[in-house]
Amino acid sequence: MTLSHNGSFLATMLAQLTQVNRTHTLIQRVNSYSVSEFVCLLDFITAEFQQFLRAIELINNEALEAMLERILEAITLKIGQILQADRTTIFLVDQEKGQLWSKNSADESEKPTEIRLPLNSGIAGHVATKGEYLNIPDAYNHPLFNPDFDKQTGYHTRNILCMPIFSSKNQVVAVVQLSNKAGNLPFDSDDVAQFQDFAAKIGIILESCRSFYVAARNQRGASALLKATQTLGQSLDLETTLRAVMDQARNLMQADRSTLFLLTKETNELWTKVAAADGRTLIEIRIPANRGIAGYVASTGQPLNITDAYKDPRFDPSTDKKTGYVTRNILCLPVFNSGNELIGVTQLINKHQGSFTGSDEEFMRAFNIQAGIALENAKLFENVLLEKQYQKDILQSLSDAVISTDMEGKIVTINDAALELLGCPLQAASGKSNKLLWKEKLMGRLVWEVVPIENLQMRLQDAVKTGAKHYVPEQNLTVGLYPEGQPISETNLDDPNQNPILAIRDREAPDFFIPWNEKHTSEDTGNSRGGSPLSYPPIPKAKIREIERSINLTVNPLTNPEGGARGGLVVLEDISQEKRMKSTLYRYMTPNVAERVMAQGDDALMVGERKEVTILFSDIRGYTTLTENLGAAEVVSLLNQYFETMVEAVFNHEGTLDKFIGDALMAVFGAPLPLENHGWMAVRAALDMRRRLAVFNDRRVMANQPKIKIGIGISSGEVVSGNIGSHKRMDYTVIGDGVNLSSRLESVTKEYGCDIVLSEFTYNLCSDRIWVRELDKIRVKGKHEAVKIYQLINDRRVPLDAVTEQFISHYNAGRSAYLDRNFKQAIQHFMAAQQLDSQDIATAIHLERATKFLEEPPPENWNGVHAMTTK
Repeated sequence: MTLSHNGSFLATMLAQLTQVNRTHTLIQRVNSYSVSEFVCLLDFITAEFQQFLRAIELINNEALEAMLERILEAITLKIGQILQADRTTIFLVDQEKGQLWSKNSADESEKPTEIRLPLNSGIAGHVATKGEYLNIPDAYNHPLFNPDFDKQTGYHTRNILCMPIFSSKNQVVAVVQLSNKAGNLPFDSDDVAQFQDFAAKIGIILESCRSFYVAARNQRGASALLKATQTLGQSLDLETTLRAVMDQARNLMQADRSTLFLLTKETNELWTKVAAADGRTLIEIRIPANRGIAGYVASTGQPLNITDAYKDPRFDPSTDKKTGYVTRNILCLPVFNSGNELIGVTQLINKHQGSFTGSDEEFMRAFNIQAGIALENAKLFENVLLEKQYQKDILQSLSDAVISTDMEGKIVTINDAALELLGCPLQAASGKSNKLLWKEKLMGRLVWEVVPIENLQMRLQDAVKTGAKHYVPEQNLTVGLYPEGQPISETNLDDPNQNPILAIRDREAPDFFIPWNEKHTSEDTGNSRGGSPLSYPPIPKAKIREIERSINLTVNPLTNPEGGARGGLVVLEDISQEKRMKSTLYRYMTPNVAERVMAQGDDALMVGERKEVTILFSDIRGYTTLTENLGAAEVVSLLNQYFETMVEAVFNHEGTLDKFIGDALMAVFGAPLPLENHGWMAVRAALDMRRRLAVFNDRRVMANQPKIKIGIGISSGEVVSGNIGSHKRMDYTVIGDGVNLSSRLESVTKEYGCDIVLSEFTYNLCSDRIWVRELDKIRVKGKHEAVKIYQLINDRRVPLDAVTEQFISHYNAGRSAYLDRNFKQAIQHFMAAQQLDSQDIATAIHLERATKFLEEPPPENWNGVHAMTTK
């Protein structure tokens, strides 16, 4: 058998080689070949594979698309020449988009223009969908012909021959449309037959061109996607990742522009960073997450592939008008994280060749998956950095000394409070901060060498090995200061130019201190008693400035996410009594009162006591409205200025500041020290607050700022006073019904339109010293017993003017008639009072009630009590 006699077998050899199920048959055939036949077979297969290699090289060639366009152009011109047509167009079928498309150019130097038509309309669409040719001798009389094209171009179409081109699988891959046969003759059956002679070959060529084009595009896309994936995985920086995503997406899709918008859920915004004019810096842009093309995709999570941006109602052309840029087509897809939550949107604009296809969408979906992972990693990394800084800020803001260690007990972190507690001078003699210097000296040192507390080493080692937690109260800590770099004989602790070092008491020789913060050196010969080599020998106690602390010690293990120990945590709480008492009491009372309280003993405030006191509550009216247009710094400044003058009024009348509650203030008169005339002192403080507020508001008016209004509620009674808490956290306060009632009366001032309201209990304590009017008898929410309330008008030492005196007389007469159920007379008096003060709310309230009761009398058991429905 020779190969020449088996051409048909060889012609199908490569096809058979690709079929796994027939491999055994091929092996049997090749096994029977002679050497010469086998060599001939190898030559044949080599030639075939060389063709494959050339095809692969062609696929990888970036000029393939242009070459295929030229082939298509050449075929188009030749068909027109053969059939003597004035114009010839080949429309390729795009099944993905349901369109016919073609590229035409007037000459080789001109960039081809792309034409796209719906697959189901017009003459070409009819032929593409039906698979049957149309020979139209008179175009204008045919129902499928659209004359608008002629009107736009000035061309006149007489006749048309439109032929389908089939693939090897008998599917329409293209439509050839010929217009205006030469000689004013229509196309005939000979033209149809002549075209059909080479139509099948053109179909195979177009089918091959399309396959080559898809393979080339897929090859370039896969290569770009791989490169993009590698690039995205190389950075954890969010801004770097943003730039990489934008650049790789643009290269991948061969687009003019690419933008990655990230979603901020808190503000419902999309944001991105784009290069500034200098090409180096980035500018942040934010848009609502429900506006425009990107907003639609972010809101719905659905992709958008827009072939003509100006025909889409969601597109905003204003940017194009400003810049002169023309947006043709847009591909916009969502980006999801690993939890399938939308985190952003990628937007590509103006594909270099044609419009974005379904394959482009698939590639961008794959790309967005990788981009989502990269962005999530970058965001997580950013959050880790923020959390690290957050933990660092928390550590530094703690008032307690905190030291963390590794498993061996060496210091890893130490906060400023710990440095201060240990006596480290944080400010150098030159005024420069010593903070970093001290930390460098302490990092890596064993914590029990630095903190001289009994059994600290044992407790820490127990914590990291067994997970035990230790709390040891009332530990003594003594450290000392010594001038750095000076001979012992020349020390001068009061010299501001000497930077001191720290020293701890030698346990074996209490009259000596050992410098502990200086690093050991190889030249050191050891101390005077043969201990470890140190930079300084032991220092006599007389040369040391001792610092004594009283602390609570807490030692806990630091655990990892799996629950195992990864180090230790030492917390030192300074509970030095005098400092603690003074710093706490000065918040609540004047220094004079604080000193008297401290003279009673350390536990004077710890023991609860029942006392007769007066409670004052004040609050700013309309605080939210007042501050909604102010910045945070302005709000803090306003409150600080306001509270400064109000607290002075409390302190000036022997009151104790209990607490600030937002814009409210609570003060106690008669605790912690007893105050015989506590009711009168509280009233005087309230009148002083009224006077101070007027001065405060005068300054605000001059500064063109709105006035502040306040309400003050005052009540007296028995309360329980003391430190509600523990030795660790002192919070001196009072609790009881008197406190609750004062708080309710402060709110009542809004109901009755006055600034200061007293309960009957406070009024009874100083009724002979003040001008008041009885506002009402009310039952506050949460209470069963009713209480009379009074408006504080002024100190009796200040006489009332005639109008005010007459107003109060009419009001009191109306109030008396009202309680006697004589509502007609009450109305007369209240109306007379209203004529003197038309703005008085309490008068208007009683006039409304009396009018209602005149028409519908209250029940027989009515006692004039008004129940409050709000707190």
